[in-house]
Order: sequence, then structure tokens, then C-alpha cells
Amino acid sequence: MNQPPSYEHYPISTIVICNLVAWSIYAIGTYILGSLWIWLLVPYLLYCLWLEVRLLRVACVDCAYYGKACAFGKGRLCAAAFARGDLQRFASRELSWVEVLPDFLVSIIPLIGGIVLLVLGGWSCVVAGLLGVLLVMASVGTSLVRSSFACKYCKQRELGCSAYELFGGTPSD
Repeated sequence: MNQPPSYEHYPISTIVICNLVAWSIYAIGTYILGSLWIWLLVPYLLYCLWLEVRLLRVACVDCAYYGKACAFGKGRLCAAAFARGDLQRFASRELSWVEVLPDFLVSIIPLIGGIVLLVLGGWSCVVAGLLGVLLVMASVGTSLVRSSFACKYCKQRELGCSAYELFGGTPSD
């Protein structure tokens, strides 16, 4: 399958769209868990922060977009916070479902919390609606962002990306 040419720097509109999905998931998760128990807010927000820093330290330092505007705007942020890694390490890295589990938990934990809230706290249209939005954003929204805005134009995908391959792409796509 022929891919369009990759971006050297992603447009700001793509960066905004990609981040809106991620930050919406964080915001909805924060609201739901805070509604369940206010003391869940800090651990959840620290977990979200940990995920972001982990991504910068483990993947972004080795990415072709280090110091540049990637689809998520993290390349420039990474360059400001961490030393450049090895581009070849990114391309040769193998990724498993176990390694991406923490990324899925950022949505799964609030989904479970929301269900508990609905069962123990009584039905709430707001919580039920937010659970629906969270489910759509975490599945369809994330998939759409990656397939239509991020991976489709990614230079790193062309060089080798284990996440792209893990989620169904092939190195020749």
C-alpha cells in the first residue's frame, strides 16, 4: 500500500487534534475518578504524567522527530528535556502488548471507576455519558488519530516503528 510522503514537521492542526484526544481521555478519567473518590485524583494525574515522561525518555529520545514537531508535539519537548538517543535503537526496538499495557490502563482504570461509581453511587447520566465518550475516545478516537493524522505521514514509520507494526501496520506499508 502506498503511503503519502512523510512530514518533516507536522502541521499545528495535527498536533492540536492528536493532543485533544489524549488530553480529553486524561480529563474525563480525572473527572470520573475524582467523582468516585477525590483522593484518586492525584495518583491518576501522576500516572498520566509518568506515562508522558516515560514516552519521552524511552521512545522520543530515539525518534526521527527528536527536536522537531511530531504529530503529538513531543519531539521538541523531548529535546528540551532529554539528550538525543539513537535513531537505530528506535527502528530496531521490539514492542509487546505487555509494554503498551500501561498506556491502555489510563483509560481502563477510569472505565472501571465509572462503572463502580454508577453501581455504588447510583445512576448518573453525566457519568454514563462520560464513560461512553471515554470509550469512544480511547478506541475509535485514538485509532483515527494514529491512522489518519499521525502514522500516515510519519517519517519514523518509514524508518521502522515497532508500535506501528504491533498495531497492524507492516514495515512495507
